[in-house]
Amino acid sequence: MRSFTSVGKYPKTFDKLLIANRGEITRRIQRTCKKMGIKTVAVYSDADRHAMFVREADEAYRIGPPATKESYLKADVIIDVAKKCGANGIHPGYGFLSENASFAKAVTQAGLVFIGPPDYAIHAMGDKIESKKLAKKSGVNMIPGYLGEIEDTTKAKEIANQLGYPIMVKASAGGGGKGMRIAWNDAECELGFRMSKEEAISSFGDGRLLVEKYVETPRHIEFQILGDKLGNYYPLPERECSVQRRNQKVIEEAPSVVMDPVTRKMMGQQACMMAKACGYYTTGTCEFLMDKHKKFYFLEMNTRLQVEHCVTEMITGIDLVEMMILVSAGYPLPIKADDIKINGHAIEYRIYAEDPSRKFLPSIGFLEQYKEPIQKKE
Repeated sequence: MRSFTSVGKYPKTFDKLLIANRGEITRRIQRTCKKMGIKTVAVYSDADRHAMFVREADEAYRIGPPATKESYLKADVIIDVAKKCGANGIHPGYGFLSENASFAKAVTQAGLVFIGPPDYAIHAMGDKIESKKLAKKSGVNMIPGYLGEIEDTTKAKEIANQLGYPIMVKASAGGGGKGMRIAWNDAECELGFRMSKEEAISSFGDGRLLVEKYVETPRHIEFQILGDKLGNYYPLPERECSVQRRNQKVIEEAPSVVMDPVTRKMMGQQACMMAKACGYYTTGTCEFLMDKHKKFYFLEMNTRLQVEHCVTEMITGIDLVEMMILVSAGYPLPIKADDIKINGHAIEYRIYAEDPSRKFLPSIGFLEQYKEPIQKKE
């Protein structure tokens, strides 16, 4: 990847950063920090005390037992470690506290720099109902639906019949495919409403639901955007994640094989419109659904670095973590539109085990053996 700090254009941004995460994402951030001459601090639970990311950090501190709610989700403990070890800021990685607006605000209130978007942008985009209201106000293409909280099944069926089946019942909070049900008639709408509400409450502690038109045979397209504190915004080439299982992305591909230059430009512009509307900066991802006629609709915005960010880096040569660190330090983005080009093709796979005794639900544990599928010769 190209480096914008090694050429001397920017002075050293930070002396030391704490990475409030674990595993490969922490190692990924550590590599960029090392390139930029920044020391890294790792925090770890008892389960990760011998992990590679702990060994590769310049400093490492235990923050609790294996349970994530007693370690990686302990915002106050993590901030306290950062202050005591003299870190300048905190990079949240993805997952855990990365999209927690309260954590981002607490980091800045502690006199540290949050390597990510401002807390008010995280809050605005973290709620599907509020983000869709903002999208409509900004002139971004929207899936037809009801922009408000649905109180009960009667109201849900009323809106569903106004929109016309099929419809999607969806949790306002959270993500990861949870709290979502497709309904093709009133009976499925009523059942889907109850199940989505229960799942949303158990997963996110928030039972608010919305109802929108279901786009049949859609393609799921997402645009990585970069923004700085001076109001400069750039969309990077798209990723396609249409291959999904239980609304969880399985394959990420960049660029999309069905994208054309005109549609790419339009979608990229709308992604930046969303970022501008909420005062966003650093890196984020706007997700869209695109139908077979290439009409596209805003879905949601992820206010963090994503697992799949590496496929965008591979085809553009732009280090997204480096961009986050530079922008968080107050510098303008060191790229221009002409720097953003597509070079090659990249694919990322999500590999995980499923338990056939539990309706093929994902099963956690250690991967002991992996065999590639055997390709038959023509």
